[in-house]
This record gives sequence, C-alpha cells and structure tokens, in this order.
Amino acid sequence: MTSSQTSFSRREFCKYAVGTGVALASFAALSGVSAFAAGSGGFALPPLPYAQDALAPHISAETVSFHYGKHTKAYYDTVNKLIAAKNIAGDSLEKVFLDAAGTPDGTALFNNAAQAFNHTFYWQGLTPGGAKAPAGKLARLVDASFGGFEALKKELTAAATGQFGSGWAWLTSDGDRLRVVKTSNAENPLQKGQKPLLTIDVWEHAYYLDYQNRRPDYVKAVLENLVNWDVVASRLG
Repeated sequence: MTSSQTSFSRREFCKYAVGTGVALASFAALSGVSAFAAGSGGFALPPLPYAQDALAPHISAETVSFHYGKHTKAYYDTVNKLIAAKNIAGDSLEKVFLDAAGTPDGTALFNNAAQAFNHTFYWQGLTPGGAKAPAGKLARLVDASFGGFEALKKELTAAATGQFGSGWAWLTSDGDRLRVVKTSNAENPLQKGQKPLLTIDVWEHAYYLDYQNRRPDYVKAVLENLVNWDVVASRLG
C-alpha cells in the first residue's frame, strides 16, 4: 500500500464498537467501507442503511434478500475464515485486499475482501430518496471533468453496460479530476491509486431476478432513481 492510500484509510474511516470484539466504521460518515477487524472478532456484515424493500420497484426486496443477505454475507464470512487462518487482525478491508493483491497465496483473500468492500460501498451509495443530482463541489467537478451531469451519466452507463462479464462501473477521484472506470470481478480502483466515489454492481446476481438479461434497464434504474449523490459528495470530501 502507498503512503497516500494509508493516509486515506486513517483519515476517512472512524471506528465504533459493535457487539463483542468487532468494530465498524460509522455509517454517518459514509466515506468508505464499513467494517474493521478487531482481534479475533473479524469483520461484521454492516446493516443496510434502509429497509430491505426500500429500493423497490427498481431493485426488489427479493433481489436485496439474495444479493445482500446471501452474496454479500458470504464474502464477509469467507474473509473472516481466511484472516483467522492467516492470523490477520486489526486491518481495514481495503488494506487487507490491497496487501493480498498479486501475492502468490493471496488470491482467495483478495477476492473475498475486495468483494466485501465493493458490495458494502455499493449498498451505501444507494437510497430510496435524497439528492438526485450532484451539488456544490461535486457538481463543479462533474462539469469540469465531463461537461455536465448528463455526460457523466452517459459515461457511467457505457462503462456499466460495456463491462464484459462480471464487474463494476465506478466514479472515482483521480488527482483534481473525476474519472469513470470499470473493473472486472473483484478489482477496485484503489489498486491504481484512484479514490472510489460511486459504484454500480454489474454482476448478474445484482439484477437478474428483476431484469433478467436487460442490464441496461437495471443501470438506467440505478442512475435515474437510486444513486445517493449526497453520499457520493461526502466521499469526495
């Protein structure tokens, strides 16, 4: 991990105790992943910041039940087993997957820690209400980087629909500019030194129950109805 990435983690992730031996980042900050390891407690699956049916009709309660309750939970359960086996404790999820990336025996740990991070980031960036467009500093950067909000949505749509197979479309901060990037499988923009602000999950399990093979319809529904631009702005800082 670079020194800038370490600074990002310490600056933006504050912890509070939950349960026994487990610490979670404050949901109020909404500035990154919401789980930390503490001792042998491992990473806890953060609760959704809204009701399971709150994203309907754009994302059904059934999809949330499977995608959050089973898929996301499975990543947390698996990463906890892996860090216990490797005797890793006290690190943030992004540090775990960044440290594991590219190491000979780190593939499983990278995949599960990064996917736990990516999914939590995705869930926190959605809302059944709230701002439907960027404002303030974020809006100014959108204008400077893309030429306007509609142009940004077109780039995010192209990235999300154009990602071949499983992966993610991201809005990131890269220096003094915003960029839209896409990643495959469990990959994350932090691996290239970019700060993630928003992600759209385009693994099939994110949309297939509701949209079958109509990924563009799912992407449009998310961008037009569910992105929490207040959260995106808070991540920008």
